[in-house]
Amino acid sequence: MPHDHADPAHDHQDHGHGHGHGHSHGHDHHHGHNHGPGGHSHAPKDFGRAFAIGATLNIGFVIAETIAGLMTHSLALLADAGHNLSDVLGLFMAWGAVVLAKRAPTGRHTYGLRKGTILASLTNAVVLLVAVGAIAWEAIRRFADPQPIQTGPVMIVAAIGIVINTATALMFMRGSKDDLNIRGAFLHMAADAAISAGVVVAAAAMWATGWLWLDPVVSLGIVVIIVLGTWGLLRDSLDLALDAAPRGIDPKAVRDWLAGRPGVSEVHDLHIWAMSTTETAMTAHLVRLPEAAGGGSDHDQFLHDVCGDMARLFKIGHVTIQVEHGGGVGPCHLAAADAV
Repeated sequence: MPHDHADPAHDHQDHGHGHGHGHSHGHDHHHGHNHGPGGHSHAPKDFGRAFAIGATLNIGFVIAETIAGLMTHSLALLADAGHNLSDVLGLFMAWGAVVLAKRAPTGRHTYGLRKGTILASLTNAVVLLVAVGAIAWEAIRRFADPQPIQTGPVMIVAAIGIVINTATALMFMRGSKDDLNIRGAFLHMAADAAISAGVVVAAAAMWATGWLWLDPVVSLGIVVIIVLGTWGLLRDSLDLALDAAPRGIDPKAVRDWLAGRPGVSEVHDLHIWAMSTTETAMTAHLVRLPEAAGGGSDHDQFLHDVCGDMARLFKIGHVTIQVEHGGGVGPCHLAAADAV
């Protein structure tokens, strides 16, 4: 059975786990190197340069776009500048979270600060949705009082935005499939490129037709694009912040797979949660009767195989398995019930 670089399982006998029972406890903390969702993807460590370049380019562009928007009276440019500013803040949050995630665990933060990547992606999504409210309000107000704009400068500035945002998005594309935090940065930059393209088209149309209402219409279009692109990020970030099982991992499939292991008669206390936007942890209690498992002589190998296959099949890299040799409601369940 493949092990996917699993560390040898460590079986701690009769430690009780603080529950006062004398079951055999198998604890395996698997540290595989998996690059799928939820596994041990180390993609963020390679994105420091991308964050630095992306943030620098976008700060400069926000300043240029704001000045151009004020000079040309273009709400579309000002709206896009506000959106780009929120993206710069988002880049810094995502970058800071990646740096914090590399810090070693401490006495109180036993997982380190990996969860910061989840909080950064959640904050990023909330900030974006708040920002679009202001853009939408101003766009609606502009319908009653449309302002003429200088279409030439608007098209030039927006075209520069297409180049900058596309280049920045491409730097994050490689990690966007494996890391929700990096995905947030990629989506923002890709959306910015599309929005800048829309501004170019709208300015050209206004130049050709003289229809001033196209400016607030494009602004509302920007709002729709931001909301659509951000909603999934907000949903997934909130799920992970609430310790839901990451999308792409089916808890029932994990439970059924564990229940099918040799000698396993019961699976309970199964918990799956995200340690960060790239790492997933799991704990489970398995009832494995010695007589059904060949006397339990394969205990260490059993744990080793289970943890290796959990990483390979489900991309769960931190696995803790407690093996029990009896059925029924045990002290762990009673302790949980008393706590409630």
